[in-house]
Amino acid sequence: MKKILVSALAFSVLAGCTTLDPYTQQPKTSNVVKGGAGGAVGGAALGAMVAGSGKRNEGALAGALLGAVVGGGLGYYMDQQEAQLRQQLQGTGVDVNRVGDEIQLVMPGSITFATNEDRIDPSFFSTLDSVANVLRQYDQTLIVVEGHTDSTGSLQYNQQLSERRANSVAQRLMSSGVNGMRITTVGYGPNRPVADNSTAHGRSLNRRVEIKISGQG
Repeated sequence: MKKILVSALAFSVLAGCTTLDPYTQQPKTSNVVKGGAGGAVGGAALGAMVAGSGKRNEGALAGALLGAVVGGGLGYYMDQQEAQLRQQLQGTGVDVNRVGDEIQLVMPGSITFATNEDRIDPSFFSTLDSVANVLRQYDQTLIVVEGHTDSTGSLQYNQQLSERRANSVAQRLMSSGVNGMRITTVGYGPNRPVADNSTAHGRSLNRRVEIKISGQG
C-alpha cells in the first residue's frame, strides 16, 4: 500500500500544475512540479535505504515527501530567476533558453563584440548589467561563461579570442557585483558551432557568448 502512495505522490506532483508558457504559447509543466516529482522518487529510494528493511515502506514515504519539497524548491528558484531574466532581456537580442534546471543566455556576437575584438561593445553594457542584477538577486547559482567563434582564421587564434571574450563578459559581471567565486569561464573557439560556417548567416550565429546558470550541487 505504501508503494502505491509513493507512486501516487509522484504522479500527483506531475499532474498538478500544467500552465501555458507566455512566450511560446505551448503547454508547460512547471519546473517546480518536475523537480518535486524527481525529488519524491529520489527521496523515496533514499528513505527506504536509511530506514532499513523493518520500516522500509515508512522510510520511503517520508523520503518521498521530503524529496518533493527539496526538488520543488530548486525548480521554483530557477523558475523565478528565468522569469526575471526574460523580463529584463526582452528586446535586447539575447535569447533565454531553459534546459531542465539550467538557464542558458545566448548573446550573439553582433551585439556583444566588434569583429576580432575582445572588448565588449559599450552599447551592450546595460544588457550585461541587467543580467548581473538578476544574478546578484539569485546568488545560489553557479555561472559558466562560454566564448564561441566561427571557423574563419586559425584554430589557435579563434581559441584564444573565445577565451578572452568569455573573460571580458565575466569581468563585466564581477564589476557589477556578481561574486567571482560563482563564475567559470571557458573558450571553445569554433569547436561548438550551432550553424553552418559555410554561410555568412551561419557564421554570425556561431559567433556568440553563452552564459549558463545552474543550481549549486
